[in-house]
Amino acid sequence: MPINPANNSPQTIFITGASSGIGEALALFYAAPGVTLYLTGRNAERLRAVTDLCGQQGARAESFLIDVTDRAGMERLLLRLDAAMPIDLVIANAGISGGTGAIGGESADQVREIFATNVDGVFNTVLPLMPVMTTRGCGQIAVMSSLAAFTGWPGAPAYSASKAAVRIFGEALRGSLRQSGVKVSVVCPGFIESRMTAANEFRMPLFMPANRAAAIIARGLANDRGRIAFPWPTYLMSGLIGMMPLALSSKILTKLPQKAAIVQDK
Repeated sequence: MPINPANNSPQTIFITGASSGIGEALALFYAAPGVTLYLTGRNAERLRAVTDLCGQQGARAESFLIDVTDRAGMERLLLRLDAAMPIDLVIANAGISGGTGAIGGESADQVREIFATNVDGVFNTVLPLMPVMTTRGCGQIAVMSSLAAFTGWPGAPAYSASKAAVRIFGEALRGSLRQSGVKVSVVCPGFIESRMTAANEFRMPLFMPANRAAAIIARGLANDRGRIAFPWPTYLMSGLIGMMPLALSSKILTKLPQKAAIVQDK
């Protein structure tokens, strides 16, 4: 159910990776009369479909076909949009995943591609807006991490490492920007319905529909929660494994099913 824009919710929202998964669900959740949505993605057809649906819900929605790894392009786009209408909330959601499959390791190209999207893509989305938001003394930043950020999953080394980098960056940024009036939240979901999880051929505990995840995320952002991690049983287990001695956690994690060595986006 869309939130009411009259209740101090963000009026102008920029979301990356909005063509599917959590990004699409967040766009549809926020779409309402009086709300402006700027949506980016790499698939023109899916992005256009999401944008049209948001418009049907009364939002002013615009789509931009751009890759978050394009640093200069992202900066130009963000600053142009913000100059025309200040962005209240930016959600750095775009991400990709990939595993080791049966080859016993990731290729160098896959590792670099995952880090370029999941880490540099977050930087390219967040950093251009930080100076203007701090100058205004308001604004909100949300970065998409994962419960995989709390330990190193042997089946997806680059993915878990990239999400750990995003989590630590976001949590440190929250403290760094606290006095400026800019809010920062780190989102750490478990297994959520998306193109990314559709590639998994193993059982995913507490698998959650994307629209339910979007509602949890939006509620957490409205309450200015620094870390929005869910579902809580998976969060608890991830945290406990992350605190174990490496010899013990490795023994547990190596028994988990391997993720396909195919890069999938959200």
